Amino acid sequence: MIVNNTVDFVAGRGTINLIHQQNKESYNLERGDVIRVPAGALIYLINRDSNDKFQIASLFQPVSTPTNTFREFFGVGGENPESFFNVFSDEILEAAFNTERERLDKVFRQQRQGEIVEASQEQIRALSRDASSSQEGGHIWSRRGSRSSRGPYNLLNKRPTHSNEFGQLHEVDGNDYSQLQDLDVAVTFHNIKQGAMVAPFYNSKATSLVVVVEGRGRFEMACPHVSSSKRQRSQGRREYEQEEEREESGSAHYQRVSARLSPRTAFIVPAGHPVSIVASDNQNLQIVAFKINVENNQRNYLAGQENVLNQLEREAKELAFNMPAKEVEAIFNNQRQSVFLPGPNQRQQREEGRHGGLLLDTIKDVFMF
Repeated sequence: MIVNNTVDFVAGRGTINLIHQQNKESYNLERGDVIRVPAGALIYLINRDSNDKFQIASLFQPVSTPTNTFREFFGVGGENPESFFNVFSDEILEAAFNTERERLDKVFRQQRQGEIVEASQEQIRALSRDASSSQEGGHIWSRRGSRSSRGPYNLLNKRPTHSNEFGQLHEVDGNDYSQLQDLDVAVTFHNIKQGAMVAPFYNSKATSLVVVVEGRGRFEMACPHVSSSKRQRSQGRREYEQEEEREESGSAHYQRVSARLSPRTAFIVPAGHPVSIVASDNQNLQIVAFKINVENNQRNYLAGQENVLNQLEREAKELAFNMPAKEVEAIFNNQRQSVFLPGPNQRQQREEGRHGGLLLDTIKDVFMF
């Protein structure tokens, strides 16, 4: 398959082989590997684990069409997948390969098993024999026999940017992995512990394309761009008319965009849009995000100890919230965690436990009296 520029995040164990110009590259991929595949490269993938799926989440940068529509091109294959060789005329193919069309048909029309075919263990070993890993830096072999290093980068082996009992955040950008520099792309991985949440935050410049790797949960995002028809379906007529009046007067109004999350769910968080993500109560939620336009981007949290609103002067807090700064600061400082926080149900359970403890102490005091 021939691809456009892609940045891939790996879940599982596999091998990727790339042919680009006169070079062949072969890498063994592990969970957490990030790899860039250059535009125009011919690639093929092998699952090295007979007991688990080999999955890749990919960010595509289309370069082949002016409409930026992605299309893969299959050269090898036959009728399923269809090879692009089949659309060329007989005389072109016969001249190009110096072979009669009857013999060419045996090559380009034989495959009917689909894009994914089963391979024997012997074939898998042969196809991954010369591959290197992210720890080894990768190999690039040229026809001239020279070898240089360029390979995947494992972001899970990098020290987390944030980590506490409620989750971990790993990220890689062009400063860590040079292959991302000219794309202006970063990749982040959130492991949100069961029942926990990511504090509401927004990116100043970057837009995030998010994919769920494992687990379940939900997300909520503040958005001013929801269409009128969609808002009218989700609201009562009176509430909708009141909102229209606010918009006509020029006042800001936001809608909550929310959805349940499960494996392979994808969603987009535009730059400047506050978002929060919550894991289900019975399993961790693991998500990977491809962030574009990351140069000079800042991630700003809106709750917890890293809340950017804590930087406001006392007078600014009083004017903005129309209440004493002391009360505003008491609310802002009430959350002692940063980035990863106890989720809604965890907080409720803690509150119930605290009130239950107070009630028990009161009962003890009564009996002691």
